[in-house]
Amino acid sequence: MQRSSLQLAKRAIKPACDVFINHRGIDTKRTLATLLYDHLSRHNLSPFLDNKNMKPGDKLFEKIDSAIRSCKIGVAVFSPNYCKSYFCLHELALFMESKKRVIPIFCDVKPSQLHVPINGVCAEKDQLRRFSLAVEEAKQTVGISFDSLKGNFADVVRSASETVIKTLIELEKEDQQMKLRK
Repeated sequence: MQRSSLQLAKRAIKPACDVFINHRGIDTKRTLATLLYDHLSRHNLSPFLDNKNMKPGDKLFEKIDSAIRSCKIGVAVFSPNYCKSYFCLHELALFMESKKRVIPIFCDVKPSQLHVPINGVCAEKDQLRRFSLAVEEAKQTVGISFDSLKGNFADVVRSASETVIKTLIELEKEDQQMKLRK
């Protein structure tokens, strides 16, 4: 009985979300996104992936926006259909507006191929501008490239996980230095 209480207490202390995995479900949910989620979970991190962390009755934007605001790092898995999704672009824009560290993974797409369709997911000019700025910022961020026809998913997942862990350690050190300065 004590052991299960201790495990529950550890889970309660653990942050709600260390890493938010932003992806286009039809392209990467059953492959890269889920493999990355599982790998990060095995490293005792708290990743957020919509189909793993949301349950019936959750308010979509409320849950996702809250997870992004509370996460330490965003992983944006760019894929051929990514920019056709309002949700992907909204999440990416929220990462950028929240000044989150974002690790891009370019899966079967080159950064130069990413652009927000003008007559696509955005009904308002403000949204188009917001989403376009976020995509441009992500394109200017060093990321991980992966070609699923030539590469090995295990290799890209391992590389992405190592990058996430190193970045979390860097952020922790930066936080500690900020506290010492105060």
